[in-house]
Amino acid sequence: MIWQGWLLVFILLSSFLPGIIIFALPEEKYRLRTSLNLFGAGIKLVFILIMNIGIYYGYNYEIRLPLIQGVELLLNADPLSALFATLSSVLWLLTTIYAVGYLEDSPNRSHFFGYFSLCVTVTIAIALAGNLVTFLLFYEMLTLATYPLIIHRGTPQALRAGRNYLIYTLGGGAVFLFAVVWLQTITGPAYFSAAGFSPLLVETHRTALVSIFILLLMGVGVKAALVPLHGWLPQAMVAPAPVSALLHAVAVVKAGAFGIVRIVLDVYGIDNMSRLNLFPLLTVASSVTIIWGSIRALQQDNLKRLLAFSTVSQVSYIALGMSLADQPLAVIGGLVHLVHQGLMKITLFFCAGNLAETLGIHRISEMKGVARRMPLTMAAFSIGALGMIGIPPTVGFVSKWYMGLGALAMDNWWVLAILAGSSLLNACYFLPILTSAWFAKQERPWPEERRFNRFETRLMLLVPPVITAIIVIVAGAVANAQISPLAWVRFILREYGL
Repeated sequence: MIWQGWLLVFILLSSFLPGIIIFALPEEKYRLRTSLNLFGAGIKLVFILIMNIGIYYGYNYEIRLPLIQGVELLLNADPLSALFATLSSVLWLLTTIYAVGYLEDSPNRSHFFGYFSLCVTVTIAIALAGNLVTFLLFYEMLTLATYPLIIHRGTPQALRAGRNYLIYTLGGGAVFLFAVVWLQTITGPAYFSAAGFSPLLVETHRTALVSIFILLLMGVGVKAALVPLHGWLPQAMVAPAPVSALLHAVAVVKAGAFGIVRIVLDVYGIDNMSRLNLFPLLTVASSVTIIWGSIRALQQDNLKRLLAFSTVSQVSYIALGMSLADQPLAVIGGLVHLVHQGLMKITLFFCAGNLAETLGIHRISEMKGVARRMPLTMAAFSIGALGMIGIPPTVGFVSKWYMGLGALAMDNWWVLAILAGSSLLNACYFLPILTSAWFAKQERPWPEERRFNRFETRLMLLVPPVITAIIVIVAGAVANAQISPLAWVRFILREYGL
């Protein structure tokens, strides 16, 4: 194994080894556990930044291990995998800081942070997967790593949510496995390559390839929360706020969306998708999900459930951008939303956790005047919400602008209507929250108010959402800078000839 391959090993071990050690730590070893968490998160980010620099300058990072006859475990770092890996590592560092503060007085912290580290290890492995079998292997490991986090509180609601999560994700995994095996009997090993499989197979196996695409979409669509496969996600909001942030912005939902991107760009390829006329199917599935998620969010009073349905809607922008892959501008919007949605949604979940932990607020109807008590938290929440609506100069505006330009270039007025309608619905459920929090008067005492000296909440809970909110503004305002997510997405698309 050359040194470039060892870098991938170090990236995975940087969270795996601390996680294994944390499992064995007694609960009272607070400082050691925190140090291991932060060291693992920090060194992983350093390794990934080194990898990114190498990718930019043309280095190849790869590990190949034979599994069974004709099947190998392949880890390969390309610009697309670097995008997802960087997002996950940056947000994991911030989520780790947040989780340490959030769970300071909670039991079973070693158990929680052990699985927390395993979860991000598997997520990075998904990002680095170089073929469909490797992706499938780690994709199913992600289900097992996140289940203990969802049921962490051990309440009947948590156990029920965990059971439903397993039903959905293991069912989706079985469908995904069947589709992968069927595809490989036709195309051979499905490596991630911009060319996809041979176009000659389109004519000889058209019906089978269309059916396999539908099954693959169902398999990843469970974690990506495509309607009607999204039912587990709102129920999983009984988990602690750091877990909700992990599910929505870093790991599970993003892994599903990343899977859709890989299937479209690498497994099938844009040309084969066009030959099989599969893009309209993806457009319809994503459009229905975008509108349905927004409508359901409008009906919620529980803040985390509203954010969950918002995720159902917002993540499908990524699939919508992929469905317009004949137009590079739309693909840019969809791919960069992989990063932008993560930044905005993790900000919102951090803030929701702050409200719950500090004031006992779980419902929107309890938020009247809360901005006077927690101005920094609500300022960060407001930035995240405005980004979801698509107000400039936030990153949400950048994503929607590029998708809109792509749809306009294709004369696809249907997609423009979806984008406009979704933004209007986003405004309808976010703006009343903001006006109530900032301008309404508090009508009753907070459900469970806690004081934290001179800060509005515990400092480790306050810093992460403030940082991510600042990034939401800065990354949107300087979107054309050479080090922005948008610039990296353009670099990715050069690999695909777009």
